[in-house]
Parts: sequence; C-alpha cells; structure tokens
Amino acid sequence: MDSKQRIVYEARARIVKALAHPARLLIVDELNKGPLCVCDIREMVGSDISTVSKHLSVLKNVGIVTDEKRGSQVFYSLRCSCVT
Repeated sequence: MDSKQRIVYEARARIVKALAHPARLLIVDELNKGPLCVCDIREMVGSDISTVSKHLSVLKNVGIVTDEKRGSQVFYSLRCSCVT
C-alpha cells in the first residue's frame, strides 16, 4: 500500500470508529431527517449535555456533522447523507 492509499484508509477508519457507538448512530439517523439543536439531541440520546457534546465533537472532528450557532442555540446537521 502506498502513502496515498494509507491516508485514505486511515480517514475511512476514523469515520467508522466515530460511528461505532449506539448513541452516535442514533444522532446520525436523526440528523438525516434534518438539523437539530443540542437540547433536542440530548433528549433523544438520554444522556447529560457533556456526554452528548462529546459524541457530537467526535462526529464533527471526522467531518460527519457540522454545526451552526443560531442565537444562543447550536444546531447540528449532517455534512452529507452518505453515512446513513
């Protein structure tokens, strides 16, 4: 495997690893329906806000989700539907 292939496979592995948690899979499925604010995601997941924020951070760091601040709320959406 050459270095270019390695980079591609490493990026794909990071995405798969980010999706390898039931809460993150739920978040991705729900975001596939449209953008959601953090408070709605927290209710769906049923965890405290810091845990949900960590899940969202993992998804954002690999490029699965993006965020947009609207006033005092942050809304998340899928960057592409290719992961659903």
